[in-house]
Amino acid sequence: MTPTNSAEQALDEALALVSRAPEGGAGDSPVPAGGGAGGTGAHRAAGWQRARDTAGRAGNGVRPRTHRVPLPAALGEVLAAPLDALTDLPSFDTSAMDGWAVAGPGPWSVRAGGGVLAGSERPEPLKDGEAVRIATGARIPADATAVIRSERCREVGAQLFADRPVLTGQDIRPRGQECRSGDLLLPAGSLVTPAVLGLAAAAGYDELTTRPRPRVEILVLGDELLPAGLPHEGLVRDALSPMLGPWIDRLGAEVIGTRRLGDDPAGAAALLEAVTTSTADVLVTTGGTAAGPVDHVRPVLREAGAELLVDGVAVRPGHPMLLARVGAGTPEADAVRHVVGLPGNPLAAVSGLLTLAEPLLRALAGRRRRPRYTAPVQGDVPGHPYDTRLVPIMLSDEHAVPLRYHGPAMLRGVAAADALAVVPPKGARSGQELEILDLPWASGGCFT
Repeated sequence: MTPTNSAEQALDEALALVSRAPEGGAGDSPVPAGGGAGGTGAHRAAGWQRARDTAGRAGNGVRPRTHRVPLPAALGEVLAAPLDALTDLPSFDTSAMDGWAVAGPGPWSVRAGGGVLAGSERPEPLKDGEAVRIATGARIPADATAVIRSERCREVGAQLFADRPVLTGQDIRPRGQECRSGDLLLPAGSLVTPAVLGLAAAAGYDELTTRPRPRVEILVLGDELLPAGLPHEGLVRDALSPMLGPWIDRLGAEVIGTRRLGDDPAGAAALLEAVTTSTADVLVTTGGTAAGPVDHVRPVLREAGAELLVDGVAVRPGHPMLLARVGAGTPEADAVRHVVGLPGNPLAAVSGLLTLAEPLLRALAGRRRRPRYTAPVQGDVPGHPYDTRLVPIMLSDEHAVPLRYHGPAMLRGVAAADALAVVPPKGARSGQELEILDLPWASGGCFT
């Protein structure tokens, strides 16, 4: 295990000495009890798990929308209504194998003419002691008692002989074997995966009623960001615009736009307009969440009358992140819109995505929370005195292996990572079980 960068560790320790430890423990400090987005002076950071829970509750508290869409458009959305069987499945007795449909005990006389194929018209009934060739999925002739697989019988002249005893009903899929008309196939709240599309199609559906993906607009703040070319003369490349849209898309949301705004008054005015008028369900901002001279996010939220749900999180990197709610969500008032304020440093922004954006977006989409799991860490991992740390890791067959290059401004570690490990305050010993946060592409994206 490579130790934390010494300069970063020294900075964390210095910050810890001048900041208040979160009340109630670093992992479970209380969230500020509402109020506007303004206020001056220090605020009390929420514990990391408390902040995630708050984000999930915020999403669950929004009145859900529904729509009816063709099957392909429902992929990755959540069923808003139960999926009930529209017919028996299968809707008629079918052959489970290529072979022979037979009636009564053998040997059997082979019916002259062609066999029974899938999709053909209703076949003639079989007489006792008669056999006819049949294909997988074909309708079983009336009065047939079994299907014999081709490899388990032999044809001698005009007669068919079985190589082993034949059981009544063998290799026949009876009508309604999978379900009967009206049976519940899947409850509301189920994620529409490719397999669900297949089941819905088999059951006769052309459209599904689902909850649409939450709409997200991304606002990248900062005068120092270059849209192209090499960094130079105090300017850095905008790493967030290319990263956030695809990342949020993999979380199951619909990104309706990405814009860059300056740190000047015009940028602050554009931010206020977006916060108050955007058609998005969630605004994701980057940068401007601290208390510097050009950090406009909190003053803009205060001017918009937003309610801060999370005002800082006891996590490194990313502690200045925030979550706010705009609008009352009543028929007489504006629709609810949430703002997730991410720090401007790239890995700190990733921390904010996993801490606040992911649970909020999953809840807005009607998706269940991911099951929590742990893995033993390989090597000692330094910790912050008070705060949780999120550390990029690779998952081996047996361990979570921490990666280097995990400073707040670095992406090299997370680009090679499978997940992030949740390191408690004061660190973890080698072999200690740590909670693992899968990255969306490593865990199957929005269909898991």
